[in-house]
Amino acid sequence: MAADAYQATREGQNRRVGSEELSGFAVLVRERLRLRDDGETPGRRLAGALRDLAEVGALAPGARLPSERDLARIAGLSRGTAASALNLLCAEGLCERRQGSGTYLREDAAPPPASLPGLLRAGAVLADLSASVVPDPSHLVLPRIDAAALLRTPSGHGYDALGEPRLRALLGGDVLVTGGGQQGIDLAARVLLRPGDRVLTGDPTYGGALAAFRRAGAHAVAADLTDPGAVRAAVELHRPALVYTLAVGNPTGAAPDLRHVAEIARDADLPILEDRVLAELVYDGEPPAPLARTHPHGTVTVGSLSKVLWGGLRVGWLAASEPLLARLAEAKLDADLATGAVSQRMAAELLERNSPGPWRAELARRRDHLAGALAAALPEWSFDVPRGGLSLWVRLPGADTDRFAAHARRHGVGVAPGSLFSPDGRHRDRLRLSFAPPPALLDQAVAALAEAWRTRP
Repeated sequence: MAADAYQATREGQNRRVGSEELSGFAVLVRERLRLRDDGETPGRRLAGALRDLAEVGALAPGARLPSERDLARIAGLSRGTAASALNLLCAEGLCERRQGSGTYLREDAAPPPASLPGLLRAGAVLADLSASVVPDPSHLVLPRIDAAALLRTPSGHGYDALGEPRLRALLGGDVLVTGGGQQGIDLAARVLLRPGDRVLTGDPTYGGALAAFRRAGAHAVAADLTDPGAVRAAVELHRPALVYTLAVGNPTGAAPDLRHVAEIARDADLPILEDRVLAELVYDGEPPAPLARTHPHGTVTVGSLSKVLWGGLRVGWLAASEPLLARLAEAKLDADLATGAVSQRMAAELLERNSPGPWRAELARRRDHLAGALAAALPEWSFDVPRGGLSLWVRLPGADTDRFAAHARRHGVGVAPGSLFSPDGRHRDRLRLSFAPPPALLDQAVAALAEAWRTRP
């Protein structure tokens, strides 16, 4: 239905949106509003819905937007809310009001900064290479499950503040089980940061962490974390409240030795948040040693089962010194009381029956498959074959990848533009392409990307 609505909108638009016959546009707006039902004010929800449609090309540059009255009727909201949404978009520079004529999407408006939620809301695609996730659990040895045993707990209520004892033992003991790695980062940001604080990160770095720091009111500042001199200079210049590192880079797949970062942070009495979500996925050699070995009292380590088992489990963990772990556990209690007991027990069953070795070997084959397919179909694109991780970090010559990502989606492929991974919105000539999907799907995606590149505006 959404695809039909999109096509009807594009065929009938003729650079104008707002006439009654454009029922397809109304369908798209209402669908985006439903997907954005996330606690925002109605005006911001509606502005976000229109912004999403512009990002994916359902609103063409120069298109006339509906009047406030028509937009209110389309969205089922008040006229004041519609006016607020249009004012927000005009303030962002995405549209402009013309006296006596209406509101228009600007011809020259740069697309708004890309966001992962925007990508996830953008609708179904033939192949989604935007998310660096395990596509399905088909690689796992699955246990026979006794449902009654899964639901049976000594306490009866199923709430264990730190997590299920069996799973915690498998993860190393002194950990706090979280609802995935992202929640672990969010909790650490809430505990370690205050509004106005600075966080020292690499560039590029994981976009989900940047979003968590923003939610905490902090500002990320970038430095070359592989260069000890650059790290010392950044610590002296910015006086950060936290250093965020990745054991295996997302999006780059690099796995550098960052012990010097831990030494500098320890000497400066700075906490570190080390993201080891991808640490099990190193294909050449061993993963870097945990930074907690060098800075044991000031390092919070975040991990997850989503990359080696399956993202749908939503099980991760945090490890830290006892005082820090107590503060993190209190924040977890405030957030959602505890991670679901059934997910934790399923995770424990899977951990006991599966090792990462076979999946790691399969991912290495998929990495090489995607690298070969891109080299053959798009020789002008360039990348280094990564040592680890789940994605290729690809450079597109002369391209604005925020715009190209929207164009690629219209060709059926989801990709993540490079600006998602920079504190300063850099890397607009880069894409992150996941190689986790099966080879046949990777081939379809590359063929569609080649066509999108050939027909790019």
